[in-house]
Amino acid sequence: MISRRSFLSLASASALAIPTRAWSRQSPRPAINAARLRNRLERLSTHGRPAGGTFADGVSRVAYSVADLTARAFMIDEIKSADIVPRIDAAGNIFARYGGQPNQPAILFGSHIDSVPNGGNFDGDLGTFSALEVIQAVQAAKIQTKHPIEMVLWAHEESTAFGIMTAASRIVAGDLQAGDMDRTWNGMKRSDAIKRLAGNPDQIETAIRGKGTWHSYVELHIEQGGTLDQARVPIGIVEGIVGLHRYEVVIEGVANHAGTTPMGERKDAMVAAAQLTLAVRDIAARRQGRQVGTVGQIAIEPNSPNVIPGKATLSVEFRDLSEPVIRALDDALKTRASEIAKETGTTIAFTLSSANVGVPTTSGIQAAIGRAASALSLQTRVLPSGAGHDAQQIARLCPMGMIFVPSVGGVSHSPKELTTWDDCERGANVLLGTVLDLDARDSV
Repeated sequence: MISRRSFLSLASASALAIPTRAWSRQSPRPAINAARLRNRLERLSTHGRPAGGTFADGVSRVAYSVADLTARAFMIDEIKSADIVPRIDAAGNIFARYGGQPNQPAILFGSHIDSVPNGGNFDGDLGTFSALEVIQAVQAAKIQTKHPIEMVLWAHEESTAFGIMTAASRIVAGDLQAGDMDRTWNGMKRSDAIKRLAGNPDQIETAIRGKGTWHSYVELHIEQGGTLDQARVPIGIVEGIVGLHRYEVVIEGVANHAGTTPMGERKDAMVAAAQLTLAVRDIAARRQGRQVGTVGQIAIEPNSPNVIPGKATLSVEFRDLSEPVIRALDDALKTRASEIAKETGTTIAFTLSSANVGVPTTSGIQAAIGRAASALSLQTRVLPSGAGHDAQQIARLCPMGMIFVPSVGGVSHSPKELTTWDDCERGANVLLGTVLDLDARDSV
């Protein structure tokens, strides 16, 4: 485990002094090192890979796990190999900054490397290591940027640990509530989990950053859907990140003997849960638009083959770019739930467990991504992000944009998750071009 002291004792000197020049569109175009990017991603995959497995078997690198800790140590070594100094904030996020003029806000870019259980090798990983490649490409081309360019590895993006999504970037954006450090998961307090990352829960407020901290934020990510792959379009320009309302729904019926209780006298929680699951699908599907609804988890009690289920606990979520649309879906489901409860003799209670507000990306960053792709003769498509990202939190602090590259077959959160190496290279070079384009602008 990397200690906080080891971070703080890193040399304070910045990158090695080298002759530099400002970059312009007339200058030779810098490029990332595609072979090195692939090598790093393949080496990263060994952290959390199944025993005896290969790259194709994916990873389980849940936040705060041993695999997460060793992967972060690998990332730190790679950052140091680029002659830049990594630092860690109180929430466990890793930052590394290069170049720029004094008193200029940095352009921030990066992603995460924690995964879901049995996840893939590209979700978050590509954006994180592409960020390091961007800095190294600027170094290699001896470009002097006006703004510091800063990469970030966000800690704890996936919602597996503690049931919190984008947990560490959420803290940076100021979403910190009393008692947050006392939450428990798998017998571990959140404060102790953050200490495992060399964070400092006793000074967690120091991780909060204010508006204007950064000039802008850009995140490269795999699409995690099939739109780009089906259309054979290499670059997606994200128009916004969907909002999400997630509920824990508890259905209470009456557990009774499965053989002796007449059908007409049953108060079956499982039957009510099944009807509610179909209602989620139907309510989301009958409305025009891109909204989606999902029941992703269900637990039945007593879960015995000869007992009528007396209790069901479900996760229910709706997602859309529009908050009013999500609220309308919520209301429609709660109305239908009241009917189901009456029909089945059960009670149905909703508790909002998580909520993210949908956010649009900044039009000026969308345009910069478009220019960067055009300079490389790459076709683009504007599309929404159906998944949440750290960018959603950082949009509270500065202009934000996202670049998508295709996911083969639209598969993600699976060992079968795949983005071709050519598309990885294209995406990383578009990220590089976007950062340089933004550097030429005082605001976006």
